[in-house]
Amino acid sequence: MLLTWIIVFSMLGSVGAIAGAALLLLFQEGTRKTLLPCLLSYAIGTLLGAAFLGMIPNALQHNTAFAISGTVLAGIVIFFALEKIIIWRHCHDAECEVHGTAGPLILIGDAFHNFVDGFVIAAAFLTSVPLGIAASLAVIAHEIPQEVGDFAILLDNGYSRSRALILNLLSSLTTLPGAVIAYFFLGATREAVPFILALSAASFIYIAIADLVPSLHRQAGLKPALRQLILVLAGIGTIAVFQLAH
Repeated sequence: MLLTWIIVFSMLGSVGAIAGAALLLLFQEGTRKTLLPCLLSYAIGTLLGAAFLGMIPNALQHNTAFAISGTVLAGIVIFFALEKIIIWRHCHDAECEVHGTAGPLILIGDAFHNFVDGFVIAAAFLTSVPLGIAASLAVIAHEIPQEVGDFAILLDNGYSRSRALILNLLSSLTTLPGAVIAYFFLGATREAVPFILALSAASFIYIAIADLVPSLHRQAGLKPALRQLILVLAGIGTIAVFQLAH
């Protein structure tokens, strides 16, 4: 039964994100420019909420505070290093200087990232179903704007719409094998689950703070700032609801 939950939400995290991105691409460019900051704001809230209200508290129940906080810190440093060599790049902007001619690299990096997302989802479900749902929601929330950005970059690199969509879909499907492998691996090695949760929390914190927040700072003014803050709080509140149900 638990494996079924993991498979279903892994597919939602990959195919669902692609479907959401494809739907968003149907809107006019002006509408997309308005919606994307809203999606990013909500994604920041879900990522931070899942990390601080779900993953870290659950990990702390099974190991010492020093071990878990040390793993979170190490994870943030690792993801910084990975981003520096463009394996973990989360640019949401077609004009990103790193992505200039990096179509194949984006697909490889996206496949790697989605595989890790599968590990995140499986580890969360092995801890509790509400935490698994919360983690999956955070994955979907931040994957939709990322896929929109990746799609725009692939088009800018000469890919046709259909080819870009198919390749993005294929790279996103690595979430499923990542989740299934993690289910069997972590099922046999339960002692590793708290550390996988800590690393997952590190990835969520890094994505939210290093990749998503800076893109929101491009919008100046009180009204956009208030809208972003409300949506960040809404994302945190959504995760809090799932955690209170646990």
